Amino acid sequence: MRSTIEKALQKQRETQALKKQQETPTHEVKPTLRSSEEKTSAPSKQQKSVTPQFEIDFDRLNENGLVSLDGGRTQINEEYREIKRKLIKNAFGSLSKTLNNSNIIMVTSARPSEGKTFSAINLALSIASEQDKTVLLVDADVLKPNVLNTLGLEGRKGMIEYLTGEVEDIADVLYPTNVDKLKIIPAGKTHHSTTELLASRKMHKTVDEFANRYPDRVVIIDTPPLIGINETAILANFAGQAVVVVEEGRSKLSDIRHSVERLSSNMAIGFVVNKSINSDAEKAGYYGYYYAENQD
Repeated sequence: MRSTIEKALQKQRETQALKKQQETPTHEVKPTLRSSEEKTSAPSKQQKSVTPQFEIDFDRLNENGLVSLDGGRTQINEEYREIKRKLIKNAFGSLSKTLNNSNIIMVTSARPSEGKTFSAINLALSIASEQDKTVLLVDADVLKPNVLNTLGLEGRKGMIEYLTGEVEDIADVLYPTNVDKLKIIPAGKTHHSTTELLASRKMHKTVDEFANRYPDRVVIIDTPPLIGINETAILANFAGQAVVVVEEGRSKLSDIRHSVERLSSNMAIGFVVNKSINSDAEKAGYYGYYYAENQD
């Protein structure tokens, strides 16, 4: 009897020992598994990126004579209010039905240093103050970008990085700003094939998305000067409106005529006379508008 009991107890002890050995790896695996889960989940949190916001210094805008965002009735604010009214009417009014991408407005000049970037930024800021419009400001002067510098902002990746594939998603170079209704796409780095990149199918699809994705959006594109630069003629194919900036006392009439010839006759074309002084009052700008129908 005793021998049988001892054998039973011994077997029980062996069984318990075996069970304990089998249970031990299971308990040891849990921390490893938990650690593995943490490692797996961590990158997904890191991969979730938020495009950093541009912080525009409003005091700097005022100091540099740009449109202010305080709603004041300053001279520069009033001038660009008048200009934007005509552009918005063209973009969303009855004329828009006759224009391709009427809400895309290129701002250019005949020659460098006539004030096109200054005008493009002021238009974007002024339209951003509208109650029912949003603005995308695109620096497409890929040869000499100046939007960020004029606004006092640091350089970042932009359109060129997207077109070359260095940046996969256009949203990653479409930066929000501390102006609620204004976003900016910088030009990005210089590249030897800018003409081909801007003429690419990828650029065409991107501009189509700009024009059609949001019904309340106005796109302001700061382009290179028109004369002698191939990139501008390519960009002109995307826009429904063009604002040509001319400097009073400096721009030649022959250059202005040549500039218009490089634009599509189907566009709505307007002019901003920069650095002008009218006889009745000192003004920094004046806007004239005409629409030329295609006569072909």
